[in-house]
Formats: sequence, C-alpha cells, structure tokens
Amino acid sequence: MKIESMIRVVLVDDHPVVRDGLHRIQELEPRIRIVAEAGTMLSAVEAAREFGPDVVLMDVRLPDGDGIEACRQIKKFLPETHVLFLTSYANNEFVLASMEAGADGYLLKESGSRRIVDAIHSVLNGKSVLDPVPAYRATKNTGSSGINPLESLAPRQRLVLAEVAKWKTDKEVGVALNLTAKTARNYLDRIFTKLNVHTRTEAALLYTRHSEKTIEWE
Repeated sequence: MKIESMIRVVLVDDHPVVRDGLHRIQELEPRIRIVAEAGTMLSAVEAAREFGPDVVLMDVRLPDGDGIEACRQIKKFLPETHVLFLTSYANNEFVLASMEAGADGYLLKESGSRRIVDAIHSVLNGKSVLDPVPAYRATKNTGSSGINPLESLAPRQRLVLAEVAKWKTDKEVGVALNLTAKTARNYLDRIFTKLNVHTRTEAALLYTRHSEKTIEWE
C-alpha cells in the first residue's frame, strides 16, 4: 500500500452504537475511510466482496453466525484483505480459532481509538497484533511455572518459531531461513514437543507472550 493511499475499512458489529463510535478512527487518521458497515455475518461477507477493503474490523459474535467464519470466507476470496477482530471476548478458544481462520489481529473493545488506528497500520505493514490479555489467556496453560519456555529452544528453533509467528507456511519459513519445507516442518515438530503445544497457532501465541514481551511481529 502506498503511503498516500486511502485505507478502506469495513466495520462489522451487530450494535449500531459500536459502529457509530468506531467512526472516531477517521478523525484520528484522515486516510482512513469507512466504506461500509455490516451487522451480520452474511452482510459482512457481501460488503467485503463489494468494496474489497484493506481492513475489516470484525466482531466475533454475530446474529446469523460468527465473525470467524466470515473471516475464513473473506480470506478465501480476498487474501490481501486484513481482518482485525475487535471484540469483548478475551477467550482463548476465540483467539485460536480467529488466528487459524487467517485473522491478522485480535483486540478487545476497551482498546482506545488510537490503539485501533495503530493496529490498522500494523497489520497493513505485515505485522500480527494481539491484545495482551487474550494472548495471555490463550497460552496460560503453558509456561505457567514462571520460566520462559522459549529458553528450552535451540537458537535455530527460535528462528523457525519467529517465522511461524508471522503466520508463514512451512515453505515460506524454509525460503526465509534457507531450508527445505520438510526440514522446516521437522524443526516445527520438535518445537511443538518442547513447548507442549499441538498447533502452529498455539506455538505462535506462546512466542507472542514470551518473546521480549511484545505483541507485534516484524
């Protein structure tokens, strides 16, 4: 995206008062334009198809389904559109499901307008953004002893996990680190065992929690 270009945003929330409040982000960032609003899963997908936005601000729960399924559908036909969840649910199940559906971020609704604007810029710059509370809850069953579980990883394994935390495939991790996709997968399998996790998303969220206390990835 060019620096001077407009940032087209679709708002998805079943409460009109919430959508009205989110118009504040246009005041903070003149380049943001809210091009459409939706209050249901179906209308969210239709709005994304019609307007092809840069970012969709999405609630998790919607009257006719959920934002996670809407995210999955939007990402299927608009892979370049970024989906940023904005919800009141700090629930590890929702966090994991949203990331596995292809979401670029997960924020709580108590986030201020400036935080939302910053998150929009972050996802447009290729970063994934998570609020610290859901990130913590999604990984609270691992590393609970107070010891950083990443310390159990060899340096090369940490490099692989850092790439996985950017939501890269095995092939993309291999390209970044000059490995074959199979070798990258072998590294990841050993990482899963060491961290006591079972999915890429759990591993990425654990990295988020313990890697220098950050909630964004370069």
